[in-house]
Amino acid sequence: MVATQDIAVEPVTTKAQTKEFIDIAYRLNAGDPHWVPPLRSEVAKLITPGKNPFFEHARVQLFLALRHGKVVGRISAHIDELALKQPADQGMGPGTGNWGLMEASDEAVMHALIHRAEAWLKEQGMTRILAPISMSVWEEPGLLTKGHDHSPMIMMGHHNAEYQRWIEQLDYTVAKRLVTYHLPVEDGFPELIKRIVASGERNKKLTIRKVDKKYFDRDAAIIMNLLNDAWSGNWGFVPMTDHEIEHAGKSLKPIVYEDLIRIAELEGEPVAFMMTLPDMNEVLKTMKGSLWPFGWAKLLWWLKFPKSSSMRVPLMGVKKELQNSRLASQMAFMLIEYIRRDAKRNFGTKRAEIGWILEDNQGMLAIAEAIEASINREYLIYEKPIS
Repeated sequence: MVATQDIAVEPVTTKAQTKEFIDIAYRLNAGDPHWVPPLRSEVAKLITPGKNPFFEHARVQLFLALRHGKVVGRISAHIDELALKQPADQGMGPGTGNWGLMEASDEAVMHALIHRAEAWLKEQGMTRILAPISMSVWEEPGLLTKGHDHSPMIMMGHHNAEYQRWIEQLDYTVAKRLVTYHLPVEDGFPELIKRIVASGERNKKLTIRKVDKKYFDRDAAIIMNLLNDAWSGNWGFVPMTDHEIEHAGKSLKPIVYEDLIRIAELEGEPVAFMMTLPDMNEVLKTMKGSLWPFGWAKLLWWLKFPKSSSMRVPLMGVKKELQNSRLASQMAFMLIEYIRRDAKRNFGTKRAEIGWILEDNQGMLAIAEAIEASINREYLIYEKPIS
């Protein structure tokens, strides 16, 4: 146990502490009108070995902060063994640990939690921290530093604006900036984009198809394998395991709609994809983290008849060997335009959000600018040596 003034930081070892770890986020964020309470059952799955395949290749320790016996904050410290095997110049690499899932009632609590996470990571042999990452880099990377004035979309983080100052006081520096783009979708895209799409439609070798839920496992595997290939050169990349691919497919299946996820095939071979999800946060925000007593009915109705004014594009990818080609950008515009049409017609969608996008991903930044999207959120990933 580490004490800072009147604050004690304890490792989570019991079911009661695990419940406290989950509940503290709801108490601390209750006054924020833009925080969207996740389902408690989903948070429990995230932090439970056997229910989250991340634990199969990671060491994880959860901590609670207490003041006079009352829980006032939380943090996770974790080491991804697959991340340790990545090239050091690609963001992760040997000696790199992470912390995340942080919530704190005040500055002193945040500092006590981070110091304890740093100490644990150092005890485990780590020499450098990238944070916050909650918990896998595929889940919620980064601290929200721009966009606090509107609610996050599905599977995106939302943090107290004070956290940035509290973290930077501890000598953390920015390792990478991630952005998301706001995109109005009702009126279509500029004439240049329309001509590019029309040109692609004349290419007999190129096919853009919807995913087929009758063959969901097949198409999910295609998308996830394309993702591993397409993103393998990106900063911060950690490959998804077969179990993680399977787990992600099962988790996303209830919110997969064939109109919104497409695969591009070149001469019959899958070479690109785009995944779009209706913003389930629109209904989750009213449920306060629980399916009971009536939340389950709201959710089931929404899943069956999803009318969503907002969509999120969390993932896009083009096979690595085709990246930086004219065909790659053409396929991207075709995927975006086809999904835009169906989202507007079938779901009543008015806006989309694309991201996260790395600040130096020139290809994606160029595409976002070409379709006249604008940055609406920023997330920062920090680093700090601890040797």
